[in-house]
Amino acid sequence: MTSEEADQRHSTMTSEKGPSTGDGTLRRRITPWEFEIFFDPRELRKETCLLYEIKWGTSHRIWRNSGQNTTKHAEVNFIEKFTSERNFCPSVSCSITWFLSWSPCWECSKAIREFLSQHPNVILVIYVARLFHHMDQQNREGLRDLVLSGVTVQIMSVSEYGHCWRNFVNYPPGEEARWPRYPPLWMMLYALELHCIILGLPPCLKISRRRQSQLTLFSLTPQNCHYQMIPPHILLATGLIQPYVTWR
Repeated sequence: MTSEEADQRHSTMTSEKGPSTGDGTLRRRITPWEFEIFFDPRELRKETCLLYEIKWGTSHRIWRNSGQNTTKHAEVNFIEKFTSERNFCPSVSCSITWFLSWSPCWECSKAIREFLSQHPNVILVIYVARLFHHMDQQNREGLRDLVLSGVTVQIMSVSEYGHCWRNFVNYPPGEEARWPRYPPLWMMLYALELHCIILGLPPCLKISRRRQSQLTLFSLTPQNCHYQMIPPHILLATGLIQPYVTWR
């Protein structure tokens, strides 16, 4: 058994007690409150948090870390750090998964496409908790171009939230399964709007904030094109259409 396998086994055996001190990712984990404030789909926090996984070639080892905005956006910080690493080998295939609290802006989308065009052996999958200024046409086109270039972009679901909590958060002992349960409807609303963006449709989702009550309000303004082109299961999940009822 390798040292990595031993650490993984030890981490699994002690998971009910919280992240093990033998877990190599422990020092790179974020706190529970950071995860909650950054990835709550109902909050419109300005800063971006990026959680990422990197896997090289056929290796089973997964490198995990996190990053945030500095003077540059989190996505650009990642790209610059990734390409400057001493062990970076462009000829080796690499799989990268991002979990972003905000989707990339149009400038970051462009930087990502340029990065991937220069490194064809890199595969990138992006999960986002919220859509960044999705009414802005440049941001919409940037995301759409990103998807058309081969990047997988999806809204974080219950599965991704659980995965991030277990692998990126220094959760308290005994709380491995007690990650924040955000209402699935919020996730489906963002998923609906992401489909609009990818399909080149006009915005369907409007988001506003009441400063006095600090409430985030979501409203839907669907048009005929949305009903015609959005997948039925997405429309059903957001309540825009009703399920068919068969009478006997």
